[in-house]
Amino acid sequence: ITKADLAQATQRLQQQFANIPKDQQQARVLDALIDFSVLAKQAEKAGIDKDEDIARTMEYLRVQALHNAYFTKKIQPSVTEEALKARFEKQTAGAKPEKEVHARHILVKTEEEAKAIIKELDGGADFIELAKSKSTGPSGPQGGDLGFFGKGRMVPEFEKAAFVMKPGEYTKEPVKTQFGFHVLKVDEVRDVPLPTFEASKAQLQQVLLSEAYAAAVKEGREAEKVEIIDKSLMLPEVKK
Repeated sequence: ITKADLAQATQRLQQQFANIPKDQQQARVLDALIDFSVLAKQAEKAGIDKDEDIARTMEYLRVQALHNAYFTKKIQPSVTEEALKARFEKQTAGAKPEKEVHARHILVKTEEEAKAIIKELDGGADFIELAKSKSTGPSGPQGGDLGFFGKGRMVPEFEKAAFVMKPGEYTKEPVKTQFGFHVLKVDEVRDVPLPTFEASKAQLQQVLLSEAYAAAVKEGREAEKVEIIDKSLMLPEVKK
């Protein structure tokens, strides 16, 4: 058993031996490797390695190891920093910042209640105080504060009203949704900064790795002329 064998086994067994003191870990791993080795020799002497199920398992592990090694040594290096930057620039070219709205609302059960609240606001009443005293929504105690939200976060009727208003404006007509009748007030509108390359890098890497893997598999399948004999085992998308 070489030092290289020991180093590889230590990496593979690190979770199993995580609770062993570090100064004892390699000795424990070596002890385990010796156990593996001597029993493997005994298995060979007993002809167990010729058993069909065992041979099939060994072949599966061989193929799996080569598959993983190809991914690590060939596919992963193909996703370079330059490739990531190129994809990022392509995706963000011409992109415009999305809008976010900081809004408050007062939720009541009836349209008449909502119209009465709007009348009070027209008369100079404070929106926050009205929300605290009259809103039936969970944000009422916080003055109806909903914080910032982007498109797609609220129900359509609510969103449609909020994104056409300017800061300081409130709705002049009640907004009806499945929850009741709302009176909205927009406090602030801002642009959401576009994602940076560093913030997008990890996700882009996964996308490019998936694409490179799929391309390598497609090329390999075509080269090997793969044919699935039992058509019932074909994936639905392959049958089409």
